[in-house]
Amino acid sequence: MSSNAAVRDYLLDLQSRIVAAIEAEDGQPFITDAWQRAPAGTAGAPKTPAASSPRGEAPTVGRPGGGLEGEGRSRLLEGGVVIERGGCSYSHVRGRSLPPSATQHRPELAGAPFEAMGVSLVFHPRNPFVPTVHMNVRMLQARPAGGEPVSWFGGGMDLTPYYGFEEDAAHFHRVNRDALQPFGDDKYPRFKRWCDEYFFLKHRDEPRGIGGVFFDDFAELGFEHSFAMLRAVGDAFLPAYLPILQRRKGMAYGERERDFQAYRRGRYVEFNLVFDRGTLFGLQSGGRTESILMSMPPIVKWRYDWHPEPGSAEARLYSEFLRPRDWAGWAPA
Repeated sequence: MSSNAAVRDYLLDLQSRIVAAIEAEDGQPFITDAWQRAPAGTAGAPKTPAASSPRGEAPTVGRPGGGLEGEGRSRLLEGGVVIERGGCSYSHVRGRSLPPSATQHRPELAGAPFEAMGVSLVFHPRNPFVPTVHMNVRMLQARPAGGEPVSWFGGGMDLTPYYGFEEDAAHFHRVNRDALQPFGDDKYPRFKRWCDEYFFLKHRDEPRGIGGVFFDDFAELGFEHSFAMLRAVGDAFLPAYLPILQRRKGMAYGERERDFQAYRRGRYVEFNLVFDRGTLFGLQSGGRTESILMSMPPIVKWRYDWHPEPGSAEARLYSEFLRPRDWAGWAPA
C-alpha cells in the first residue's frame, strides 16, 4: 500500500468512527453527501444512487470542477437532539497549482501541482452548556516540476465553550497532552501556544475559546512519524470531547442561555470567514462551497457594543476562560 493510500484509509476510518459515536449520543442519523469532482472539460461520473442506504445517503453527481478534481464524503447532522448542527467531512482533491494560503510559508512551491486530503469537523451542540468543538487532520503534498514530492501534515482541535467549566477544559487539554507525549516533550506546549495564537480574533482582541492544539506545515519527524503523530491527534478527539458532551448534554437551560450561545456563535462565524486558513484554502482553490461552509452554526446573533452583566456566568466566561491558561495543569482549589 502506498503512503498516500494509507493516509486515505485512516482518514475515512476516522470519519466513520466519529460519526458513529456522535450518532449514538444523539440518536439521529447523519446524512451522507458523497461527491466527485472532475477536471474542467470532463463530465465526471455520477455516484451510485442511495435509495437503499440505511443512513439517508444523498450523493452529488460529479460535475466539472475548474482547477480541482477529486472526491469527498460530507456527513451532516442538522436538527438533532444533542447536536443542533454538525458536520464531519472527508475530502481528497488534486489541483494544478497550490493556492496562496498554502505557500505563504513555502514560496519555493508556488505554482506546484498538489494533492490534499483530510477530515474536518465542527459540532455545534443544542445545549449551551455543551461547548462547540472543532477538529481537523490533513495531509498536503506538492509535486514541484523536476523534484520529489513534498508532504506535510496539519491539524489539531479546539474547544469553544459558552459557559465555562474548569474540569472540562482541563480534561480536553490533558487528553491532547497525553496523545502528543510520545512524540516529544515539546509538542503539546508548542502546539497549545500555536493554538492560542491562531484561534484569536485580532479585531476583538479575544480568543475564540479555550484552545487546544494546532500545528501546520509539519514534517520534521519524517513522513512515517509525522503521520503517526497525526493519527494520535485524530484518535484523541473522541476521548477528549465525548465525556464533556455526555456530562453536559442533560443540563437544564433557558432562553437566557440560548440567547448568549447565539451571541457567542457570532465570534465563531467571524473567525471562520476572516482568519481561518482552511476556509481560505478551500475557497481560493475553488473547493466545494457547501462542504467548506458546513462549519457555520445554524442560529447566530450580533449585538451592538454588548457587555455581560458583572458577576454573571456570562461575564465569567470572559474573565476566567477567554484567556490562555495552563489547563492541563489545573487542579481544584
